[in-house]
Amino acid sequence: HYELSVLSNETTLWELGRGAMGITYHAVDINLGSPVALKVISARYSGNARARERFRREARTAAQLRHPNVATVFHFGETSAGQCFYAMELVEGETLEARIRRDGALPVLAVLEVAEQVARALAAAEKHGLVHRDLKPSNIMLVASDADTADGLTVKVIDFGLAKAVAAAEDKSNQTHVSFSGTPGFASPEQLASDPADAALDVRSDIYSLGVTLWYLLCGKMPFAGRTLKEFRDQQLRELPVEQLAPAKVPAPLIGLLRSMLATDPAKRPQSARELLTELRYCREAIEARPRRLKFAALAATVLLAISGISLTSYFSYHQYVNRRTSSKAPVVPEKSIAVLPFENLSNDREDVFFADGIQDDVLTKLAKIADLKVISRTSVMQYRGDRSMRQIGDALRVSHVLEGSVRKTGAWLHINVQLIDTRTDMHVWAEQYDRDLKEVFAIQSEIAQKVGQQLHAKISPAEKLAIERPPTADFTAFDLYSRAKNLVLEWSYRMSSKDNLPRAADLLNQALGHDPTFFQAHCQLAWIHDQLYALGFDRTPGRLELADAAIQAAFRIRPDGGEAHLARAGHLYRGYRDFDGALTELETAGKTLPNDARLFELKAYIERRRPGGNEEEALRDFERAIDRDPRNFLLLQQISLSYDHLRRYREEKSVFDRMLAINPNDVETKVDRAFVELDWKADTRPLHQTIDSMRVTNPSTMASIAGSRLLCALAERDPAAAKDALIALGDTPLNDDVVQFTRPFLKGLIARMMHDDEQARSAFSAVRGDQEKTIQAQPNYSPRLCVLGLIDAALGRKEEALREAKRAVELLPVEKDALSGIAMIKYLAMVAAWAGDKDLACEQLAIASRRPGSVSYGELKLMPFWDPLRGDPRFEKIVASLAPK
Repeated sequence: HYELSVLSNETTLWELGRGAMGITYHAVDINLGSPVALKVISARYSGNARARERFRREARTAAQLRHPNVATVFHFGETSAGQCFYAMELVEGETLEARIRRDGALPVLAVLEVAEQVARALAAAEKHGLVHRDLKPSNIMLVASDADTADGLTVKVIDFGLAKAVAAAEDKSNQTHVSFSGTPGFASPEQLASDPADAALDVRSDIYSLGVTLWYLLCGKMPFAGRTLKEFRDQQLRELPVEQLAPAKVPAPLIGLLRSMLATDPAKRPQSARELLTELRYCREAIEARPRRLKFAALAATVLLAISGISLTSYFSYHQYVNRRTSSKAPVVPEKSIAVLPFENLSNDREDVFFADGIQDDVLTKLAKIADLKVISRTSVMQYRGDRSMRQIGDALRVSHVLEGSVRKTGAWLHINVQLIDTRTDMHVWAEQYDRDLKEVFAIQSEIAQKVGQQLHAKISPAEKLAIERPPTADFTAFDLYSRAKNLVLEWSYRMSSKDNLPRAADLLNQALGHDPTFFQAHCQLAWIHDQLYALGFDRTPGRLELADAAIQAAFRIRPDGGEAHLARAGHLYRGYRDFDGALTELETAGKTLPNDARLFELKAYIERRRPGGNEEEALRDFERAIDRDPRNFLLLQQISLSYDHLRRYREEKSVFDRMLAINPNDVETKVDRAFVELDWKADTRPLHQTIDSMRVTNPSTMASIAGSRLLCALAERDPAAAKDALIALGDTPLNDDVVQFTRPFLKGLIARMMHDDEQARSAFSAVRGDQEKTIQAQPNYSPRLCVLGLIDAALGRKEEALREAKRAVELLPVEKDALSGIAMIKYLAMVAAWAGDKDLACEQLAIASRRPGSVSYGELKLMPFWDPLRGDPRFEKIVASLAPK
C-alpha cells in the first residue's frame, strides 16, 4: 500500500527522522499517489501480538483527532516482518528542535504563538481523552503559514498516542535513562515518578512538557539536566533556574506562566488546555501592553471590544425585546407577553408551599423556552403573592397576560387550578382544572405551558415543544429540594445579610442530586452557586472551581445541547477564569434555546464592564435589556446603580435607587445607599448621617445590616466613638470596598491610626498580620488579600514589603485582565504607596485610577482617613479637585 521514497541515486532511503521509538520516512501512498510520513516502530516495541494490538488501539484513537495543529494519522499496518507502522500527514517543514539548533532561540512573541497553537492541539486531544506523553521540540513541526499569522508560523504536533503504547511495551523493571520510553528532560514529575503508561496521567503532564519546550525555545536549553531518571527527578524539586532566561530578556508575565506550567504538583499547573490558553492570552496581552501608555492601551482595547462584539450584539438584537429602548414614550406592551404568578398553596401542610412554587417555576421555565413569547423572569413575579390587581401587575411588568393558579396536594392526589387573564381588560382568557394522581404532576406542567402558548397564538417550534414536554426530574423529593434551593437563591443578594443563602442552597441541591443524579437543572444551579462563592471571595480555592466544573460536566453529560448548561459554563468561564471571550461564545449558544432568560444579558453586562478597556455604557444597555425581562429584580437594579457609580454619574445613580424604593419602599439598605451617593458626589455626610439616625429611632433592629455604612460615615466625619460603635455592630462581618475586604482587627488599627494613636495602631496591625499572611498562603494569587497585607505592612513601617505586595496585586490582576478590578488594584497600590511614604508613586497611580471608571470618588478622597498621608500635596489636591462636582 505504501512505497518508500528514495533519493535520485536510488541508494539511500529518504529518512525524515529517527529516535528511540523508531524511524520516520518520506513515503508515497501508491493508491492515491500522495506523499505521507511513514513511522516504522522499532521491533523491540512491537515484537509480540499483544504489543501490536496495543499500537493498533492507540493509532485508532489518535486517528480520531482532527485539528489544524495536529498531524493527522490515517493508517496503521504491519510489515511482512511483523513491525508496526502508521502513516500520517506529511508536514512540509522542520521540527522546532532543528530550527533552534540552526538559528538559536525564538523571539518571545513567536514562542507565545507556538505555545497557543500547541495548547489548541492539546485542547482538541483532551476532548478525545488523549495525552501525548512525549511532547518536545522534536515532536512539534514548524511550517510556513498559508494564513498570515502574527509570526508567520503554523505548528503541528506529531506522534500523538505513540508514547503510551511504547511505555506499556517497555520492561518496567528497567526504568533507566537508556530504557525510558519518553524524553526525561521534557517529562513531567509524575511521568518520572511512576509507570509512564499509567492511565492517571492527564493533560497537565503535557502542559508541564510544553513548559519545558517553551523554556528550550527561549534559551536553547532545558531547565533541568541529569544522567539518570533520579537525577532528573531531584532537579525538578529544586528552584527553577530563571537566570537561564536572562539573556533572552524574558518578561515577567511569561516567567510567571512558566513557573505555573512547571509546578511539581500538577494541581498547581493550569488544570486544562483551555485554562492554559486563557493564561497565554493574558500573558500576551500583558507583554504587548507593557510598552504602551495606559490610556492608549485602553483606547485600543475599546476599539477591539467594539469590533469583536459585533457578532454577539447582532445575535442578541435578533430578539424583538432587545430593540425596545427606554424612552420618554410609554413602552408598548407586546400582545404575546406573560407573567406566571406564584401559585397559591391550598394544602393543609404549609411546607407544600415549596411544592406549589416548584410547579409555578417549571411552568414559567417551559414557557420561557418559546422565542415567540415575552416571559417575565421569576425574580420579578414572586413578589406578587396574595391579593393583587391584575391591571397593576400588567402595568408594572409590562405584560398583556398573567397566569395564576392554585395547588392542593392531598395524599397521592393532586388538584391544580389555573387561569389565564388579560391584564388590560381583567377578562379570563382560559381556565383549566386538573385532578390527577401526584405522579402526573410533571405531565400537567407541560400541558399547562402548551395550552398557554396556544392561547397566546405563539409559534412553537418542534425543538421548543420537545423542551416543554421534557420533565425536570422523575423524583418528587428531588423536585421539592430543588424548589427550596431556588427560593433561597431568589432571596439572595450581594449584601452580606444574605450570604448564608448560597451554602444552604448548595446543600439542598446536593441532597436533590442524591435522589436524582440526572437532575439537569439542579447541576446547573449548583455550578452557579459554586462559581458565585468563588467570585465573591467566600472560597477562592481551586477546589471550589473544581466543584463548579464537575457540576457543569455532569450537566453536559445529561443534556449536551442544554442552554442552561451553556449558560452555566459561561458563568464559570467568567467568574472562575476571566475568560471573557469564551464566556461570550457560550452565551451566544445558550441564547438559542433560552430566548427569554434575563441572565444572558445580565452576564453579558458583567463581561462588558470587565473586558480589557471596560465598557460600562454597553454594560448599562445590557442591564436594561435584562430588566425588560425582569423589571423588579433588585439585584439587577443594584448592578445598574453600581455602573452609574463607576461612571460617577451620581444623579442617575440616585434615580435607580428611587426605582428600587418604588418596588420596596421599606428597604433599609437601599435608603442608606441612596444617602451615601451624596457623600461620594459632594463630600456631604449629612444625608447619610440623618438617614442612619432616623433608622436608629424608627427601626433599631436594622443597625447591624447597615453597620458598614455607619462605619464609613463615622470615618468620614472623624468620629472615633461612632466608628467604634459601628465596629461593634459590624461583628465579624468584613467591610467591603470594591473587591477588598477589611476584617474587624484591621479596622481597629485603622481607627487608631485615624486618632493618631500610633501605639494602638501598631499593636492592632501587628496582631492581624499573621492571620492575613495565612489567608494569602491559602490563596496566594488572590490580589485583594495582598492589598490588605500591603496596607498592614505599610502601617508597620515595612515599606519594601508593602510596595512589593501591592505591586504584586496589580501584576496578578492588571486592567488588561479585568478592567474593573484592575483599577481597584491600582487604587490600592496608590493607597499602600501613600501609607509607605512614596508620594510620587501614590499620586501617579491615583491619577490613573481617578481617570477610569471605578470607585474613586471626590467624597472618598476629600474625607476618608485612608488618604491622609497625601493631604497638602499639590498633585493629590489637583486629583481631588478634578473629581469635585461641576
